[in-house]
Amino acid sequence: MKKIHLFYLLGVIAILQSCEDFLDLKPKSNGIAITNTSADSVLYKSAAEAEAALAGTYADFKNEYFELDYFVNGDAQADDAYAGADNPDNFQIDDYEIIATNRNVSRDWGYLYGTIGKANRVINNVPKVTDGTLTASRKTEMVAEASFIRAFCYFHIVQLWGDAPLQLKDLKTLSPETFPEVYEQVYPAPVPKEEIYAQIIVDLETAVAGTRVTADHKGFATKGAANALLAKVYATQEPHDWEKVNNYCQAVMDGGYSLLPEYDQLWDNAHENSSESIFEINYFGGGVDHNWGTQMFRGLDWKKFNIPSNDLVAAFNAEGDAIRKNASIIFLNVTGKWSDNHWPQNNYPFLNKYRQFVSPSDQNYIFIRLADIMLLKAEALNELGDLSGAKALVDQIRARVDLSPTPANSKDAMRLAIEKERRLELAFEGHRWFDLKRTGRAITVINAVKDGAGASLGYNLTETRLIWPVPQAELDKNVNLSQNPGY
Repeated sequence: MKKIHLFYLLGVIAILQSCEDFLDLKPKSNGIAITNTSADSVLYKSAAEAEAALAGTYADFKNEYFELDYFVNGDAQADDAYAGADNPDNFQIDDYEIIATNRNVSRDWGYLYGTIGKANRVINNVPKVTDGTLTASRKTEMVAEASFIRAFCYFHIVQLWGDAPLQLKDLKTLSPETFPEVYEQVYPAPVPKEEIYAQIIVDLETAVAGTRVTADHKGFATKGAANALLAKVYATQEPHDWEKVNNYCQAVMDGGYSLLPEYDQLWDNAHENSSESIFEINYFGGGVDHNWGTQMFRGLDWKKFNIPSNDLVAAFNAEGDAIRKNASIIFLNVTGKWSDNHWPQNNYPFLNKYRQFVSPSDQNYIFIRLADIMLLKAEALNELGDLSGAKALVDQIRARVDLSPTPANSKDAMRLAIEKERRLELAFEGHRWFDLKRTGRAITVINAVKDGAGASLGYNLTETRLIWPVPQAELDKNVNLSQNPGY
């Protein structure tokens, strides 16, 4: 098999040597573009071309991964939502029975590495632009923004797959001399997850140094967004570095952000890019720039994805948390439309946070916000022995939704209190599965989940199922990849 790939690449080299036309090869396995340009050429000839490349990289936050799968992976894969609808690939994710040919797994790999490939082009080529209208400071800012995007995608990759290929280059020449390097780029081997985390941190430090402090339009990478993601990375990689989590969370909190006075304002479409928002994907509606993802979660035209779970509803009810429950979930009558094993037709739940679901929707998605970072800081403080500091932050979040202070009065009790608070505060925002994984609680929590009648749902989550299989299609075309254990 490897010889076949070698002969293929040698054939490509021969073609390149005899052809003067621009050639763009984009292997789906890694998103790395190989372009036949001379060694001294510049990929982007003007400031406008460079800006368009960065805009195209940002545009990937509006692809299927970030409009739909981001929430399936974070919420339906956890205990906050059932898969819903009728997609067997989503059922596998919901039931922890994923196989290597799962189409969601394959497309998510492709989407994430595709965006990384675009970010690589910006990072590697913007500094070479000779157009004088693209200033040095703007070049630095563009590279910093692309570095944030690359880090964001790799953070998802390493959490989903663990060890994985780490691609940082875009090769612009293909010749017999560059063949060994080209082969490694087209057919990459995985690297240990620790190496991926190290690169994520480097990219985010670049973003902190080079991006603007904040922006009215929260769809751009900023120092606040980079600091927030660094806090999440240090809280996720092993071993956790709680001092750095605390410091980066504090940097965010010192960055001019503030909680909205009312929780529901986050979702009412009248407070977009608010003081609480740190990184938010903006949609403007219309035929070209609408958020079709909201139609996947709400509506009476067909059975939707990510149906709120009985377990989550019970958690809201047990806490007396009516404000966040009503903002997050709406119950409707679907009699005569479809049935469901989990809910009666006359009292059927839908996600309510993404309530602008009629096409063309201009509902924004908030990926990072201040309440998330405040609760992450509370977690860090608790782990560092500052119980009172952790309690003050948790109580501030609870006070906004008219809940009394947390009764947690020990380190262990506070851990569970923060876990619960993050669940109720951040429901359906794509965080729950990754929270349970990074705290080591996923197996215990998931295998104990019950249905509405109090019976076990029979989940059998094991250690090997905490990460996904490498897509079979990628294994078939890349002999340097290997399957994750248990698949």
